[in-house]
Amino acid sequence: MARKASKIDVLQNVWLFSACTSKELGRIASLVDEAEVPKGAVLTKEGATGREFFAVAEGKATGKLRNKKIASYEPGGFFGEMSLLDQGPRSLTITADTPMKLYVLDSTSFSTLIDKHPAVARKILRELAGRLRKAEKAPHH
Repeated sequence: MARKASKIDVLQNVWLFSACTSKELGRIASLVDEAEVPKGAVLTKEGATGREFFAVAEGKATGKLRNKKIASYEPGGFFGEMSLLDQGPRSLTITADTPMKLYVLDSTSFSTLIDKHPAVARKILRELAGRLRKAEKAPHH
């Protein structure tokens, strides 16, 4: 039971799932796989098709765009959420800086979640719309 609570603790910090109830987070957690990866593992490759989302439970990773470091990921961090929605190309190459424990949700499991729990789908869409509105209001250079 502690393992599932730990997944829920990590997942509740993911903006995509932030409006979900504890019960809904439990459903999501039941679909998430646990993966342990060694230092140096390439978790996503810029331009490659993405089909899964990662939440960091332990360890650290670096995200690079065209070989330039632009992001760091630590416990509580996450990446790949847009791939759950569109299976589009990855925007960054993300490499494990240390051994890591990750929670992984693939697009098939995500689709199952959305099909079986429409309330979760509505909450995710609301969160996504909120993010888009914020992006529209951000200053453009």
